[in-house]
Parts: sequence; C-alpha cells; structure tokens
Amino acid sequence: MHKQTAIVTGGAGFLGSHLCDRLIKEGLRVICIDNLLTGNIENISHLFGNEDFLFFKHDVTNYVYVPDKIDYILHFASPASPIDYLKFPIQTLKVGSLGTHKVLGLAKEKKARFLLASTSEVYGDPTIHPQSEDYWGNVNPIGPRGVYDEAKRFAEAMTMAYNRYHGVETRIVRIFNTFGPRMRLDDGRALPAFVGQALRGEPISVFGDGSQTRSFCYVSDLIDGIFRLLMSSENYPVNIGNPEEITIRQFAEEVVKLTGSKSKLSFGDLPEDDPKVRQTDITKAKKILGWEPKVSRTEGLKITIDFFKKAISSS
Repeated sequence: MHKQTAIVTGGAGFLGSHLCDRLIKEGLRVICIDNLLTGNIENISHLFGNEDFLFFKHDVTNYVYVPDKIDYILHFASPASPIDYLKFPIQTLKVGSLGTHKVLGLAKEKKARFLLASTSEVYGDPTIHPQSEDYWGNVNPIGPRGVYDEAKRFAEAMTMAYNRYHGVETRIVRIFNTFGPRMRLDDGRALPAFVGQALRGEPISVFGDGSQTRSFCYVSDLIDGIFRLLMSSENYPVNIGNPEEITIRQFAEEVVKLTGSKSKLSFGDLPEDDPKVRQTDITKAKKILGWEPKVSRTEGLKITIDFFKKAISSS
C-alpha cells in the first residue's frame, strides 16, 4: 500500500522543520529538501533515523528530480527574515521565481497538490488595516525589501498560473509574524533580537519610536492552519496568523517583563519601507478551515524564552 509522501522545500528552516514534524505525525512520509543557506540541520536532526523521513541537500532553483510518487509539495524554501533576504537578495529572488517554477513543474509531473508559503509582506506597507486576502498591497518594488516582497508576489502569480493553465492543485498561505522554538537568535526579527538582548542584559533595540504594530502567532497554531489549508479545497490565498495586534514597543516591554531582565529600550532609525501596521484578518481561515489560534502570546513567549535560554547557555 502506498504511503502518502510530501516534499517540504526549506524543510530545515524554522517553519519547515515544524511542518516536517506535523506531516510525519499525520502519517505521511516526508522528503525534506534544503540547501542550508539559512536552514539549520539541527532543526531536523531528531528525524534522522526515522524511516518516514529523508533529507536531501539541494538548491531548488536547480532542476529537482525525485523518482518517488509524490502526493504533496510544500514550498517553504526562501530566506524569510530581513537580515537574511537583505544579505542574500539575489538568492531570495531566485528561489521565489526559479525555485517556485521548478517545484511547480515537479507538482505538475507528479500530479501532486502544491502549497506555497507566501507572506504578509505581499501587502507591503498597507493602506488597508487589518489586511484581508482581497487587498492587493502597497509594495515598493525597487526598495531593499522588494527582493522578498516581489519574490513572494511573483511566486503567488506563478502558482495561480499553474493552477489555471496546467490544472495543478494549488494552495497559498499568507503567513503573518510567527514565533517559537527553532528560530535563530541572529535572524534579525524582533522576537529573537529582543529575547536575546533581554537575556544578556543588553539594551533592547527598537526601530523608530516603536509605535509600528505587528500580530504574533505561535508556531504550533500556524502549522495547524497550514495543514488544514493543505487538506482543504481552497485555491486562493488564505491568511494564517494571530489577529491580536500589539505595538513593537509594548512587545519589547513584554519580553523584558517575562525574562525578568533589567534591559532598557534603545531607539534607532526605522528601516526603509518598514510596515507601520500589520494585523491579519482571519475571517476567511475561520470560515473555510474552522481555524483560529489557540496559544496566547504570553504562553508562547514563555516556551520560546526557555528555548533561547538553553540555546544561549550551550553556545
């Protein structure tokens, strides 16, 4: 009897590795493909030796050959944090364009269902608040963040083209800010930066005056939403995230409190094109997936802080 098999590109990354865990838990065989540009082999080391897990070090912007029967392909390969996509701008554009093209071609060949990991960054610095799936965004294509924003927008367009013209079963998830264990301390995002600085007793680096907002989702909630979307019949984009909005300053103060740190906030220049607001509208996810987040930000932060404490003590 054929065991359903899923490919996860970028499977050694923060979200990809948690996704590998979930798919295996659901009884699937998982083939993880990652070139380890920003992924970490330690995120998946616990799966080595599992008969339902295979890992291939490979860059999906090159031809992807897999002899097996494949049922699902989940495309999560891409630098995802500002520090990474600003460091690797060309690779970010290539994996969003060439990489998406290659794995969509594989999905077509294998008659596999394809899920694209897109992002709330397709909304850019939004003029509509909160952001729902029918908003087309406000993106600067030639700004420094454009390499990531436009890579994901192109990937969405390519995905829908394969759906319409080749009949590939496609799903698109727009991921909002997510946090949890396996994030890198040095990935440049607010949460690991704040937690790392708080645990070391360093000043907390806040961009601008901290009035910009985000909504943070715990990783297990996000992965649950993605799995539900994969198993649904929805072709068009679906927001997955936690709609509870908070300013970056409030978030930094919350981290200081939960870590018991004596760190003070330090304010710096706001990066170019940094979104002033970010809050997901999950009306669609509630309606078609029966999904909404369950883990509170405080509960998730406590787990994540414990993870970072161990990471710092062992470094």
